[in-house]
Amino acid sequence: MKRFCLILTAVIMLLTATGTFAQQFAGYHARHFFLAGPAGAYQDGLLGFANPATTVMLQRFNMRYYWSTQEDDNADIQNWGFFTAAPNLGFGMLREKIDGKKVTDYNLSLGFGSRSAAFGIGYTWQGGEKARFARERLWSLGWLFRPGRFLSAGIIGNFSAESNAKEGVLDLGIRPLGNPRLTLFGDYALQKDQPWKDGTWSAGAALEVLPGINFSARYFDSERVTAGLAVSLGSGRISGQTHLDEDNEVAYNTYSVGFGEYTPSIFANRFSKRRYFLEMHLKGRVDYRKFRWFDDHTQRFWELLQQVNRARENAAVEVIALNLSAMSILPEHAWELREALQAVRAAGKKVVIFFDNAGMTAYHLASVADVVMMDPQGSLMLPGYTLNRTYLKGTLEKLGLGFDEWRFFKYKSAAEALSRDSMSTADREQRQAYVDDIYDLIRSEVSASRGINEATFDRLIDESVYFMAQDALAESLVDTLCRWNALGDVIRSLTGGNKMRIRPEQLNEGADAYQNWGTPPQIAIVYGLGECAMDSGINARQLAKIFERLTKDRSVKAVVFRVDSPGGDGMASDVVAEALKKCAAE
Repeated sequence: MKRFCLILTAVIMLLTATGTFAQQFAGYHARHFFLAGPAGAYQDGLLGFANPATTVMLQRFNMRYYWSTQEDDNADIQNWGFFTAAPNLGFGMLREKIDGKKVTDYNLSLGFGSRSAAFGIGYTWQGGEKARFARERLWSLGWLFRPGRFLSAGIIGNFSAESNAKEGVLDLGIRPLGNPRLTLFGDYALQKDQPWKDGTWSAGAALEVLPGINFSARYFDSERVTAGLAVSLGSGRISGQTHLDEDNEVAYNTYSVGFGEYTPSIFANRFSKRRYFLEMHLKGRVDYRKFRWFDDHTQRFWELLQQVNRARENAAVEVIALNLSAMSILPEHAWELREALQAVRAAGKKVVIFFDNAGMTAYHLASVADVVMMDPQGSLMLPGYTLNRTYLKGTLEKLGLGFDEWRFFKYKSAAEALSRDSMSTADREQRQAYVDDIYDLIRSEVSASRGINEATFDRLIDESVYFMAQDALAESLVDTLCRWNALGDVIRSLTGGNKMRIRPEQLNEGADAYQNWGTPPQIAIVYGLGECAMDSGINARQLAKIFERLTKDRSVKAVVFRVDSPGGDGMASDVVAEALKKCAAE
């Protein structure tokens, strides 16, 4: 209903933009000569300068500089434009010069909505000889609809703040292949007081011959033609465009340079291959979830895995360096993170890990590294593993209380804490199997990573337990003793050269780059944590509602359900399972 109202409003705007009098301000195509295609159908529409709704499609801060030169003198800059925008907000300025006379348009734009349907509002004012260039202060309303990968439709309404002049613009883009490889586009602009036949239009196409290399061509109703080349360097870009007049003579050329939005390119990694290292600080609690506000000391486990995996896939990254100082992590999370780092090493990249004080879990994680750094004043505690229980039968007897255990299976030993004063044979058996399994895993992985035999590892656990920094180095448990601030020297020694630091956000921009039209398919991650219960633990009632909501959400194409639970109420499990089956059926 909301989308229908937006479309209806736009249609009414276009219908009321026609009349029987003369054009009152410079037309859309005349004002936006830097565009290589329609604002809503090709590239980014001058970052909201032409259609304010395009600011919604941006994912980060962008900046562009355009200029034009005459055919016979490329050093003589006639016109220029400077455009900046962040998601939902843009500012631009465009200066035009003819016969020594100048005018500068300033524009502020604001966008709302999503990648499927966006709305924007903008305001344009001028400085200079505006009357000479037929300029007026304008309010602009823009809409951009991208219901899928194949179609983009834009509507712009420009309303003079100085007269009753109006202008309506419609642009359309079609991608037959559903991707940027081929884009067909056209647009039509009509001002108030113009007959329909006198509206201006253009049509053309853009072809991505290789990732990041785009050719475009555009034909205008005035028989003018433009041909352009745009090259992406990843976060940077350059472009050039030739403008031919109606006699097919070069009238002028336009060029641009800019940075911001990441675009996949064959050049992106060639200029930066193996030049960077990713620095990760694991200080705080590593957990599945964190509070949105006031929870800076919690690290989301999924985000850590995502950073490691993206660094492994990014050709620009050669080294991943982790700081485990003040880290709190569960053994199962440490193992899974270790597996991800092992995959990094298998891909031919290096891993460096630093710790100051560590125990079994942290050292198990650290041992995967090519280089293990330890603080010279730090310590390492390797006590092995043990499981024990506290028994309260004697305490209850002293209080005059008895306990009658209802037991149905041999290994269901939860109630033994109240019914016994020592560990049963069955409970000892299962706990010993669990401890042995964990210990055997860590012993084999640490021994393999550190190049020591398992007997040596057993001896260190049984006889030493506690290691000062020099002791850990002597036993080959670490590779070097230094502080975290010596990381650059360690990386230089490991790789034979200096590496620059890359921020996690820079990794994400490449992995999150989405050039297709419309909202990208969403994958929902749902957690079932704690005991299986209706109103606590996994919170089965609420969890079922979450799955019901995801079932109805058409933007969600897949659901990942991660369960970390010791078990519990069968009814709670059944409620969640039923909701999960309905979700999977969709």
